[in-house]
Amino acid sequence: MTNNIKVAIADDHKIFRSGVINTLTPYENINVVFEAEDGVHLLQIMEEQQPDVILMDLKMPNMDGIEATKRVREKYAHVKVIVLTMYEDDNFIVHLIENGANAYLLKNAEPGEIYEAICTTYEKGFYFNENVNLALLKKVMHKTKQQFKPTFRSEVPLTDRELEVLRLICEELTTQQISEKIFLSPRTVEGLRQKLLEKTGAKNIVGLVMYAFRNGVIE
Repeated sequence: MTNNIKVAIADDHKIFRSGVINTLTPYENINVVFEAEDGVHLLQIMEEQQPDVILMDLKMPNMDGIEATKRVREKYAHVKVIVLTMYEDDNFIVHLIENGANAYLLKNAEPGEIYEAICTTYEKGFYFNENVNLALLKKVMHKTKQQFKPTFRSEVPLTDRELEVLRLICEELTTQQISEKIFLSPRTVEGLRQKLLEKTGAKNIVGLVMYAFRNGVIE
């Protein structure tokens, strides 16, 4: 069990925030460090302290969750963002994932799934449930139909080692697990991961996975 994951909640409804906090209280490794009522408030607090994971609503006054997610990703690349919203729309899902969200949950999700999403996102960088998988699959299939035999290597020249790390990332292995599997130090694996982000233009691990699917690196 991962210890002491610092979680923040950004939502304009105090009752909902309180409900989420109560839901997470039984889990000893979760520590809700602060609440924010909108994106502006969230970013103000984050200048003083950063959580490990943010539960982010989308529709909020002053600054909505879409813009706040982009700002967090630009300034605090290490912070994970889990969208927690009522909007069950493929366009919202794909847009948020492509712009830096690490997971996308609906507000009617079971408490256990919220907990699982927090832990998985913290440890592996992303959490995909069925809704996200289906939305991304539709997007990938749509783009594939519009392209003629996309080739990953011709667009982005990756070394064999980088491709190996990318495939292992797509298998949801952590940095430590990848390190042990290919006999490299965790620091070297992190360096290869950063190189992949730079070469592909992906914003996070989710973007790398999408890029790999879209360009035939993995089936």
